[in-house]
Amino acid sequence: MVERVPMSKTGHLKLKEELSHLERVERHTVVKAIEIAREHGDLKENAEYHAAKERQGMIEGRIMDLKDKLGRAEVIDCTLVSCSRAVFGTVVELLDMDTDEEVVYQLLGSEESDVKKGSISVFSPLGKSILGKEVGDDVLAKTPGGTREFELISISSSTFK
Repeated sequence: MVERVPMSKTGHLKLKEELSHLERVERHTVVKAIEIAREHGDLKENAEYHAAKERQGMIEGRIMDLKDKLGRAEVIDCTLVSCSRAVFGTVVELLDMDTDEEVVYQLLGSEESDVKKGSISVFSPLGKSILGKEVGDDVLAKTPGGTREFELISISSSTFK
């Protein structure tokens, strides 16, 4: 059975754009760099050649990874999700019971999550703890730093991407 990869429309588009850039620009650039480095002679001690080959391996690995994720993508329109419970794509506002701080996160997939930009993965400890909860529910998250307790204050479908 193929494991689906949930992602927003925005995240799907970004991955497609990255794949296109890697295939159409970066791949050709690194091939030219390898050709130029080969012209410098002995490949055993040619740092430019080895750096270009390493870069080529990284590019090809990322291309394969992106093709795999896009092939298994389950694209979700985050503006149409139900807000009765916390689900993929919803924006949740939480009250940290220890610090009385309010935090806001959008629940997204691993490829799109970025805490600094206000999104967390539904596969993270906190994300898993939030899924399925309703406004007013307590959220206990077992994180690497210990158990944290939150109260779910609000759920919305608005996105801030």
